Amino acid sequence: MHSPSEDHMGAVMRILRYLKVTPRKGLMFCKYGHTDVEGYTDADWAGSVTDRRSTSGYFTFVSGNLVTWRSKKQKVVSRSSAKGEYRGMAQGVCELLWLRRLLRDLGFGPRKPMDLYCDKKAAIAHNPVQYDRTKYVEVDRHFVKEKLDAEIIYFPFISSEYQLADVLTKAVSTTVFLNSLDKLGM
Repeated sequence: MHSPSEDHMGAVMRILRYLKVTPRKGLMFCKYGHTDVEGYTDADWAGSVTDRRSTSGYFTFVSGNLVTWRSKKQKVVSRSSAKGEYRGMAQGVCELLWLRRLLRDLGFGPRKPMDLYCDKKAAIAHNPVQYDRTKYVEVDRHFVKEKLDAEIIYFPFISSEYQLADVLTKAVSTTVFLNSLDKLGM
């Protein structure tokens, strides 16, 4: 936003070309009367068959409307599913914090802790079990725990059948995919 480049313009043009050929697809924005910020995060574990790196993804919603999403292969190999989840949770927390700051700058800051839904109980920051055998996991765990302790973020558990971010991290059935599109407002 602060220093757009030719790469950014190329990305915008790619999006516009996609929108041109898919006129019936889009996002529906509705007025729900609140400015709550929430997200869904998930990570597969060692999902890439070539290098066994995990993929993490998240969706974020403002006022019940989908505003950002991302799916990205993690830079390091996780030796447990909890480590992969912590990496994904940390990315989701960063996105929620950015949205919170942006909304506050616009005069619409959220008034309650933001919810980040995660479907892995082992990775939720409330769990006292330590998974930080390596530095990057320890940093992610402390970052997530700090935001939880400050009551900026809350991590309600969500069962896998309601986890929207699954479509960003793994293959899902057609039924699950179409249900997710409906819940995402697409």
